[in-house]
Amino acid sequence: MVCVRPSVREIGPMTVDYYGIDEELSEEERLVRDNVRRFVSDRILPDIGRHYQQGTFPVELIGEFGELGLLGANLKGYGCAGMGDVAYGLAMQELEWGDSGVRSFASVQGALCMYPIHAFGSEEQKERYLPGMARGEIIGCFGLTEPDFGSNPSGMITVAERLSGGGFRLNGTKRWITNGNLAHIAIVWAKLNGKVHGFLVPTDTPGFTARKIDDKFSLRASVTSELILEDVEVGDDALLPGVSGMRGPLSCLSQARYGICWGAIGAASSCYETALAYAKDRVQFRRPIAGYQLVQNKLVHMLSEITKAQWLTLRLGRLKEAGKVRPAQISLAKRNNVAQALEIARMARDVLGANGIMYEYPVGRHMMNLETVYTYEGTHDIHTLIVGQDITGLAAFE
Repeated sequence: MVCVRPSVREIGPMTVDYYGIDEELSEEERLVRDNVRRFVSDRILPDIGRHYQQGTFPVELIGEFGELGLLGANLKGYGCAGMGDVAYGLAMQELEWGDSGVRSFASVQGALCMYPIHAFGSEEQKERYLPGMARGEIIGCFGLTEPDFGSNPSGMITVAERLSGGGFRLNGTKRWITNGNLAHIAIVWAKLNGKVHGFLVPTDTPGFTARKIDDKFSLRASVTSELILEDVEVGDDALLPGVSGMRGPLSCLSQARYGICWGAIGAASSCYETALAYAKDRVQFRRPIAGYQLVQNKLVHMLSEITKAQWLTLRLGRLKEAGKVRPAQISLAKRNNVAQALEIARMARDVLGANGIMYEYPVGRHMMNLETVYTYEGTHDIHTLIVGQDITGLAAFE
């Protein structure tokens, strides 16, 4: 018997909700989730495979991100949508249901670029940048990681020096910078007199260069860059005045990691939905493969881990909304959800057999993307040590 293979569009949007999590959401939260999934289904999925193959980001959709309030979505004022943290998380979940690179774009723009301006910027900086960033007219990037300093960002060697006539001169290199070649403004973290500070650096400033990193097999529908700063001079108004030390960049990372906790659920759900529909349709030995014990074991494992991640992350979101969340709690959810999503993607690829490596299905693309998500915004091992220190009081990475 010949099996007609369902494409991702034929599988269509479903929502994995085995324990009735929908009942725990407000009407606004459900509306945000459903609107973003519709946007992803209609505008992202039809072309994301081509973008992944070509290593391009769908820049033509950036304005639509802004119209939907997806940029700086959980920030208040300055043209931002002011969503609650759970609604924001659900939006990130649905964006990554489409592709990790799509969620990364919105996450970097909002959590890593708009958040530090909103939290630590002057009123003039907020008025100058945030409304345009919320509309998608000004794109930002976040310059923290360096070629030799990833998991230990405090070791950065990028430096700023105060100029005698006013302003600052910056020198250094940042690597693995999402949106780097799209950005109009870079949030660059550098040491000034030995202490870390944030600087708002327009990317057209003389001495600033962004080099696109193309030789990668993961997050191909996302722009990744290396930033080179050679005697880049900025004014006094470039300094973020509200923070100094590692608290600045680390607080931004907490915001971004929170979004990843939700995003990983989206990628896992896409893989599970695809595998379930495929297994029910794919016939071998005279019946659908979904009727065999080994396949059912895989599907049940996927559903179990997604369901646990949903409840873990919903509770995390409620803690964040109440102002009670701690960075280590975010680390636990990021560590768990991404690891489980990667395992689910691999299982789903196995269920699809040879078709699992085809662009016709999203599974292989999610699997490759999640290899990066597993590493960025803090590796799996670093998050393990963050939680380990939190529960023992002993730092294992100093």
